[in-house]
Amino acid sequence: MKTGAAFEVYLLPGEYFVGDARYRIRTVLGSCVSITLWHRRLRIGAMSHFLLSEREAGMDGEPVAGLSGRYGKEAMELMVAQLKERGVPVRECEAKVFGGGTMFPAIEAGRLMGIGHRNGVAAEQLLAQYGIPVVSESLFGTGHRHILFDVATGDVWVRQGDLGEKGGA
Repeated sequence: MKTGAAFEVYLLPGEYFVGDARYRIRTVLGSCVSITLWHRRLRIGAMSHFLLSEREAGMDGEPVAGLSGRYGKEAMELMVAQLKERGVPVRECEAKVFGGGTMFPAIEAGRLMGIGHRNGVAAEQLLAQYGIPVVSESLFGTGHRHILFDVATGDVWVRQGDLGEKGGA
């Protein structure tokens, strides 16, 4: 089915994007996580590509100024703010969550929760805090994922790679 998407956006680690039905958003994830938010009636969506669940306080113990899409908590705040600016009732959105893969199984084998797992759990907790239902997810496992989000339809396609292929963050 042709969606008529006119623009394709590629997210690098630490980026996020908010757009309407003219956009398709793609990225490649390893231990990073993407949250997609989509409003069915308005056909407006957002997608993040965050590296860590949240930022550590600055060297002197003070928080660092300015929000960054590199961190799940801040990426969520940025996406929600832009959706609200466009008149999107955020609690009416549906969410899909992807990534959180183990990229170095031999190294992470002894750890209780690797970076990817912490990112995935943080994403689920953030969405629960915002009251946004998760309708689909592809989290954890080993290797990377290619993600394509069609804002016109709300569909997200996932292709999971293995550690033998070239992956992303």
